[in-house]
Amino acid sequence: MRLLLLLYCATLGAETRWLPIAAPDLKVEGLPWFAQNNGELYRLPLSLEKVVRPPVWNLAKSPSGGRIHFRTNATTIAVRVEYPGAPNMANMHAFGQTGVDLYADGTYMGTAIADKDAKPGKIYDKVYFKDLPAVERDIVLYLPLYKPAKILGIGVNEEARFLKPKPYALNRPVVFYGTSITQGGCASRPGMSYQAILGRMLNIDFVNLGFSGNGMGEPEMASAVADIDAAAYVLDFAQNNRTAEALEKVYAPFLAAIRAKHPDTPILAITPIYAASELTGNVENQKMRDLIRGVISRAIAAGDRHLQLVEGTDLLGPAQGDALVDGTHPNDLGFDFMATGLAARFRQFLKLP
Repeated sequence: MRLLLLLYCATLGAETRWLPIAAPDLKVEGLPWFAQNNGELYRLPLSLEKVVRPPVWNLAKSPSGGRIHFRTNATTIAVRVEYPGAPNMANMHAFGQTGVDLYADGTYMGTAIADKDAKPGKIYDKVYFKDLPAVERDIVLYLPLYKPAKILGIGVNEEARFLKPKPYALNRPVVFYGTSITQGGCASRPGMSYQAILGRMLNIDFVNLGFSGNGMGEPEMASAVADIDAAAYVLDFAQNNRTAEALEKVYAPFLAAIRAKHPDTPILAITPIYAASELTGNVENQKMRDLIRGVISRAIAAGDRHLQLVEGTDLLGPAQGDALVDGTHPNDLGFDFMATGLAARFRQFLKLP
């Protein structure tokens, strides 16, 4: 540990000022229960640890969609990160699994990552930039998609001053609930999940409640989603239910649970995007599309005027197979397709410029 600190000081200089992420000048976004979670970057409240299924809670420890946002004239910015373990996914790069991306005024600047020797107590220091002109910049740090992390501090030069970040186009976040695709598999880095791309396109805040392999629409998750006061809800779950019959048991009740607490809040329901397995006999995705269409059509016919359907194959369809990593999960190109398609719908549905 001491050697790491000495190396760090040699890189940045002793004048570096470290801020904890709970500092007043920094905003933790995309993690609605951060204030309740004793500084942990969890995506669900600690009160649900024994309520949700263990795999869901384990995935909730990965802060996908979480961001640290601030505006500063800092000439130097760094981050100090600790990880519980090394990147270990077969279909996802270490940058996507463990990365902490920095964007300055919407421009990507660099990524902090864990290496193969990551373990508790090993500290990673990443200098994103040093000795730049002292001009005001809107800074966003996107947190890891598929690995828990502790952000031990944000480093800036001693003279740096902070201002309020520019406001979002909406005064509440858009909340996404879904599967591994929602969580960010398989973006090359956190800033390339479709919600992150969409957020930059439209200048909107968002919450990512995607749970890899476990976006099954359980009642306790419907309740958690509905507890967030949102500008809109996006339902992007289906495929983690093994069959359309299993999905049928949860989809309409999930929708109803949100609508009961938020009768006028816009809800977008996305049917499954294209998967390569559909060319080799997988019919469940099409059955699930049909089921979701039916649920949404009936709700609209019953008078819900704040509900819309988005066809997943309009976002990423059979002609865009190169936008998939493993036949199922989008790569960066695929997520850009999804964000671009959703941006047009969001502008209309949420009356954005």
